[in-house]
Amino acid sequence: MGSLDGRVAIITGASRGIGANIARRLAAEGAAVALVARTLEPDTSPLPGSISEMVRRIQADGGRAAAVQADITVPQDVETIVERAEALFGPVDTLVNNAGVNFYGPALEITPKRYGLMFQMMVHAPFRLCQLAVPGMVEHGRGWIVNITSKQARHPIGPPYPDWASDGCTPYGMCKSALDRLTTGLAAELEGTGVGVNSLGTSGLVMTPGVAVVSPHTPDNAPVEPDSAMADATLALCATPPGSVTGRITYSMDLLGQPFPDGPWALSATF
Repeated sequence: MGSLDGRVAIITGASRGIGANIARRLAAEGAAVALVARTLEPDTSPLPGSISEMVRRIQADGGRAAAVQADITVPQDVETIVERAEALFGPVDTLVNNAGVNFYGPALEITPKRYGLMFQMMVHAPFRLCQLAVPGMVEHGRGWIVNITSKQARHPIGPPYPDWASDGCTPYGMCKSALDRLTTGLAAELEGTGVGVNSLGTSGLVMTPGVAVVSPHTPDNAPVEPDSAMADATLALCATPPGSVTGRITYSMDLLGQPFPDGPWALSATF
């Protein structure tokens, strides 16, 4: 028996990278996982990975998984996700808002289209999914929400400012900061209901397919954390008793209690 037997989880951005690792980890602990992404089949995206492939991989390992194809940059798609997941597996008690995107560059030069897409994917969609999923969680007296955040949500101390503060991540950091405020505010509103809401970010660099394509950060200029860290940390948050851990903004290696070197996003250089 796994620590998540009987649980039903939605994971967005689950076709590759961090989301795929989280889906596999939760499924290995017994959760039925609904994998959400727009890439349903292999070779239909410039990046490797699809939710159909991940479903087959999880099922081959003995887990329960299903693909819920949706583009969370499209509000109409977001409206269907919880209903479709519950039609497959029953009431959803776990939601991992993982999907994200970053367009690096100076804040004043980002196009309105890219700015709007980032906020829809990383702010509006997670907020709406919470609105759709939480009432059922409250009704059943238990729920676990994990919002995948970033140290880029924090404020750099300066002047003088650390180099990473001007590495082209201001709009991305704005989105993640809004997501963190959703975490703390919703945690306060749901106190005593059995629903916990937490934010989890990486302690170091994770070389996902998307990061490898667009990020200026590489293993040469930033410490790389184990690929398993975010999945293990997500499980640690989701395996807690209902409502017992909530309102936390934490980072993978810190949560796991594993020493990790300071990188360019050292917490000591932020507030």
